Amino acid sequence: MTDTRGAQPQYESQPYQPPQAYPSPGGTHGGQRTAGGTQAGVRRTRTGARTTPRTRKARLRVAKADPWSVMKVSFLLSIALGVCTVVAAAVLWMVMDAMGVFSTVGGTISEATGSSDGSGFDLQSFLSLPRVLLFTAVIAVIDVVLATALATLGAFIYNLSAGFVGGVELTLAEDE
Repeated sequence: MTDTRGAQPQYESQPYQPPQAYPSPGGTHGGQRTAGGTQAGVRRTRTGARTTPRTRKARLRVAKADPWSVMKVSFLLSIALGVCTVVAAAVLWMVMDAMGVFSTVGGTISEATGSSDGSGFDLQSFLSLPRVLLFTAVIAVIDVVLATALATLGAFIYNLSAGFVGGVELTLAEDE
């Protein structure tokens, strides 16, 4: 066994050539050819070989959520949800009115609550389309305010808890 700790490195007479990722334009790889005349280190593609796609993965950590951006996004999403709620209530009211639900239920309630003079509770006037849409719009506005406030408060609470535990770790994958 030889001791190489104090030995000086042996230098060749040729200058150092770093390994090349691609063959040089001259046709040789690092100036070397194998005995059969083929280039050393050149990778040939196989015909009929099927390449499988590689998946790159990265582990990331959500350390902070900006409360201002959370507030803007939650405001826009809750406005969209409010508009969808008003439209859905209008469509549902129109479908129920076309099916005759209000007239049938209203007649039954009017008979049950009516007195001898024929005056009873009128469901059709109470559940008119403008009144239903006004009630739905008020609920949608309250929902917009509450959802925006709660999402912003949630961002502040997430930032506080992420400071203690480090945040949420995500693994993202990219298909090539």
